[in-house]
Amino acid sequence: MAAAVEGVRHRTVEANGVSLHVAEAGPEGGGAAPAVLLLHGFPDLWYGWRHQMAALAARGYRAVAPDLRGYGDSDAPPDASAYTTFHAVGDLVALIADLGQPQVSRRQRQPVRFLAHRSCEAATRR
Repeated sequence: MAAAVEGVRHRTVEANGVSLHVAEAGPEGGGAAPAVLLLHGFPDLWYGWRHQMAALAARGYRAVAPDLRGYGDSDAPPDASAYTTFHAVGDLVALIADLGQPQVSRRQRQPVRFLAHRSCEAATRR
């Protein structure tokens, strides 16, 4: 269950065949404010970004931090073959589409740098 943090909203997004838990702070709605997608690494969760989310929201950004597939309150498919980079990128592309933002900046912890880069490339091609 998601931790209660002041100013953080929680929702579930159906993305690429899984339900992703998403924590958000700042203005709501697509296009209302610039969005920053915050991606955790292993073994972290969205919660690792809570301080940055508050700082971004205070500056007018929409901070979005999902629990990636298999982490926290997001679905954890039982088959190990459901955890490829292809699947993770698909999850993030679907999440970006759900945000309804014309543009998304991303920040990531070191272990997911490649994943973040590929997700943004794929999202711009859709």
